[in-house]
Amino acid sequence: MSDAKTNDRMEKIVSLCKRRGFIFQSSEIYGGINGFWDYGPLGAELKRNVKDLWWNSMTRMREDVVGLEATIIMHPAIWKASGHVDTFTDPMCDCLLTKKRFRADQIEAQSGTAYHYSGAKDSASGKQNSEAYAVLLPPGKPPESARKTATQFYQDRGLQQVELLGERTEKVENSQKFNPENGSLLTEPRPFNLMFKTHYGPVESEDNVAYLRPETAQAIFVQFKNVLETSRVKVPFGIAQIGKAFRNEVTPRNFIFRSREFEQMELEFFIKPDEAVEAVAGSVSKATAGHPGEPQPNWGWETWHKYWVEERIKFYENIGLPRTTLEEYWQKPEELAHYARATVDLLFKFPFGTQELEGIAARSDYDLSQHERFSGKGMGVFDEDLRGAWAKVDVDKKAEMQKRFVAEKAKNLVERKKLPEAEANTQAEAQAKIFFENLAKGQYIPHVIEPSAGVDRLILALIANAYAEEDVPDEKGKIETRVVMRFHPRVAPIKVAVFPLLKNKPELVKKATEIRDLLRPHMNVFYDDAGAIGRRYRRQDEAGTPFGLTIDFDTLGETPELKDTVTLRDRDTMQQVRVKIDELLPMLLAKIR
Repeated sequence: MSDAKTNDRMEKIVSLCKRRGFIFQSSEIYGGINGFWDYGPLGAELKRNVKDLWWNSMTRMREDVVGLEATIIMHPAIWKASGHVDTFTDPMCDCLLTKKRFRADQIEAQSGTAYHYSGAKDSASGKQNSEAYAVLLPPGKPPESARKTATQFYQDRGLQQVELLGERTEKVENSQKFNPENGSLLTEPRPFNLMFKTHYGPVESEDNVAYLRPETAQAIFVQFKNVLETSRVKVPFGIAQIGKAFRNEVTPRNFIFRSREFEQMELEFFIKPDEAVEAVAGSVSKATAGHPGEPQPNWGWETWHKYWVEERIKFYENIGLPRTTLEEYWQKPEELAHYARATVDLLFKFPFGTQELEGIAARSDYDLSQHERFSGKGMGVFDEDLRGAWAKVDVDKKAEMQKRFVAEKAKNLVERKKLPEAEANTQAEAQAKIFFENLAKGQYIPHVIEPSAGVDRLILALIANAYAEEDVPDEKGKIETRVVMRFHPRVAPIKVAVFPLLKNKPELVKKATEIRDLLRPHMNVFYDDAGAIGRRYRRQDEAGTPFGLTIDFDTLGETPELKDTVTLRDRDTMQQVRVKIDELLPMLLAKIR
């Protein structure tokens, strides 16, 4: 029953998005294209509001973050250095009957009876096909269902009058080897690279292969030194970017949650390694529960990581996603990417399940180190304070710090690369020698904290959280179901709707357009004079417009004490109050910011 309600709610959300102009299927008049979506008038405004709020909070309201806008196509060697060319893959299976493609790790486990066939022959021509095949039947389904599917399989391979050979059965529990839609056997999983490949230049060859970027982060890493040298920033500082990314997902699903073209909002925040912090500040702080407060000189990576987790949750609360709708999932050691020291996934309770909205990862110095190694260009920074402080650090303290460094690196190498302990220790000691020699010179490669959010997933979360139905009386007192999008005013596509009570009264229309023009330079205003006032309210409720202004005859002075006032309607409570026109702008600005 709960699944039915969930599916029903999701269907209503998708329907509303199409009906009200939030989101459309891309290329719809040509049948659409799976995994691609277009934003309509309301969706475009909603998305722009979200991106502007993120950008302002990340860059313009901070002294320690600057922006970047990089190209979608970059040098292919970047994706080799980052590991995307070799490892950015999903395990893929194909249905042997329909050729439909599935992600192997997302196939629903099934149980039942598997009917195996060693092959088949054409009883008319004697032609044989020795390709093995199998069909899984759930409990209660007759064997003929399996034989019918197997017959179709061999007919598709050229046999006419199919005689199945070598039938045998097998009890199967929790198998992911069969198509959950028709029971057909799937191919063995094989890696499928998710990057879209293209070419640049006039000739298409292997020499000018390029890729549409699968993430926005790598552009920040390769431009790190340029930003550092031109922006007069010092570590710790961040580089923020909003931009398109592309992943050739095997199975796009759940509306705009997983698409092939999407947009990311990413911050790469560069920090000193803990050893450099300890040398300069004397100690390294440890993360505690809750928000750690304003950044301090003795913060190590753990405190910075906790800081950004709390900052990101605060952002979501400020745009209308309460903390109660979010979950923090701290990845277990075995789940972490090989370069990560810690990762927190912020999950949102979507109608189709609790899924990731944003990841905040402590990525160590992996990314800059990789690009230094592959490009041959130095990615380190020089810190005069560190060089002076390091010379004053006690010899025993240095030895203790180096011992800690080697132990942590060796443990990481064993866990991530599955190296023998002796080999891991040897590698860690070699890395430690170089690292501590550079610290003595005041040099290091910064570590990174990365909050990375999907714009489209956030849009879907805001829409799902805003969608509500309630029974309310209409103008005649009859109970009807009201659909309302309870967006926070900060993100609402339209901030205020202006309604003249009657469109055939020029004096009302004139006053209404004057008020519209008064507000329009400061917020997105929608003017509507079509239909009964109650219907206009309902249309704006579905658009998520937080405030409605009605200009009536009292506005014009029919009731003298109400002259130059309008009716202000609140979307959520539906309460109406009279407000003076000359007080409207400051009142609305206070409510939408």
